[in-house]
Amino acid sequence: MIFRQLFEPISSTYTYILASGPSQGAIIIDPVKEHTDVYLDLLKKMDLKLIYAIDTHTHADHVTALGELRDASDCKTIMGEYSKAGCVSRFVKDNELIKAGDIVLRSIYTPGHTIESFSFLLQKGGPDMVFTGDTLLINGSGRTDFQSGDASDSYNSIVNKLFTLDDKTLVYPGHDYHGHTVSSISEQKRLNPRLAGKSIEEYVEIMNNLNLPDPTMMDAAIPANLACGNI
Repeated sequence: MIFRQLFEPISSTYTYILASGPSQGAIIIDPVKEHTDVYLDLLKKMDLKLIYAIDTHTHADHVTALGELRDASDCKTIMGEYSKAGCVSRFVKDNELIKAGDIVLRSIYTPGHTIESFSFLLQKGGPDMVFTGDTLLINGSGRTDFQSGDASDSYNSIVNKLFTLDDKTLVYPGHDYHGHTVSSISEQKRLNPRLAGKSIEEYVEIMNNLNLPDPTMMDAAIPANLACGNI
C-alpha cells in the first residue's frame, strides 16, 4: 500500500493519498487548491493515476482542489449525498464502497460539523484507518456552529458510529493545530477531553460555548467549494 499524509500550514489541513501500489489507481482526500501542483507532481513521481478526489465536506477554511484535479487528471470527484456542490461526479450514501485497485473505502455519514459531513474507512487494502475530516479531530472535534452543524449530531456521529469501529483503527483527521499526525479510536475514547466520560448533554454544552471566530476564508471558501474550487 502507498500512503501519504500531506500538510497545508495556512489552514492546518491534512490531505491524504492512497493507492495499492505503483501503476495503480489512487485516491486523494481533502486536497487544497494551492497545493494542486504538489499533488500532481507527487502522483507522477509515484507512477499513480488519480481515480478519485474526495472531499469529506464543504470546507470553510480553504478552497478545495477537486475541480483542478478533475480537470488535470480526468478523475472522478466524490462527496456525500447531502452536499450542495454542483460539480461532483458521484454523491455517495452511507455505507457505499469506493474502489481503486485493491483499495476499498467505505463511506460513513457523520453529520455534526456540517450537515453533509462524511468519514471514510479503509475497508480493504491496508491497515485499519479512518479519515474523519472535521468530525473527529485528535483530542477535539469540529465546531458545530455554522453550515447546519449540530452538536448532538456530532456526538452521535462520533460516539455511535466512529467509536464503534475497532479500537486499533487509526484516526486521520482533516486538520490538526498542535502537531499531531495520527491517533486511534482507542486513544480518542480514553483521551479526547470533549468526549471521554462525557454525556451528550455535557458535550453539547461544551460545543455551544466554544465562542470561536469565523474562519477567515469562510465567505470566499464556501461558495468556491460549492463549485469544487472553481472561483
